[in-house]
Amino acid sequence: MMEYIRPEDIEKRSFEIIQSELQHPLDPILAPVIMRVIHTTADFEYVHSLTFSPNAIERAVNALRQGAQIVSDTNMVKAGVDKVRLKALGGDVHCFMLDEDVAQAALQNKSTRARASMDKAATMGMPLILAIGNAPTALLRICELKEAGLLSPELVIGVPVGFVNVVESKEALMRSGIEYITAKGRKGGSNVAAAICNALLRIAVLEKKNDD
Repeated sequence: MMEYIRPEDIEKRSFEIIQSELQHPLDPILAPVIMRVIHTTADFEYVHSLTFSPNAIERAVNALRQGAQIVSDTNMVKAGVDKVRLKALGGDVHCFMLDEDVAQAALQNKSTRARASMDKAATMGMPLILAIGNAPTALLRICELKEAGLLSPELVIGVPVGFVNVVESKEALMRSGIEYITAKGRKGGSNVAAAICNALLRIAVLEKKNDD
């Protein structure tokens, strides 16, 4: 008979299993993010493909603790972000993909809504963490806006998934000078972007409690 596990113990047991199956110890600073992504995807390849700029975790956690906003290219990421923790830190999560002004801008400029949504994010005038889980055009536009001096996000989570311009957009992000977390290759997705956001939020809330 299958053992009954209390709902509150399932996640704990899952992380114990992940820890036992890891072949090598993880960097303790990066481990909470990597472990959360593996928990979400059941894919241990993320141990090798997740890539972090040198100050990504510190920069993101500090920004979240100061009320940074999260902007995503999909409503799936928006739905998956832990809004209780985010609001406790003074932040909120946004997705502009269905906004009428974004649709009109995309039509006028003959571009994608994802690209136009990043243009809108650039006008917010507040600290931002950009979580890209689907559209490489959004990631490429972020790099263009950064180069033009129009956007300077605290962190970009760049994990679009697919086959067209996905690898190229991630490589552009890594060359951009922006603090980043990305997944090399074709893998990624909205679930991965949300998992990374939630791992960062857990770290930020824990550090805030320790300071208090």
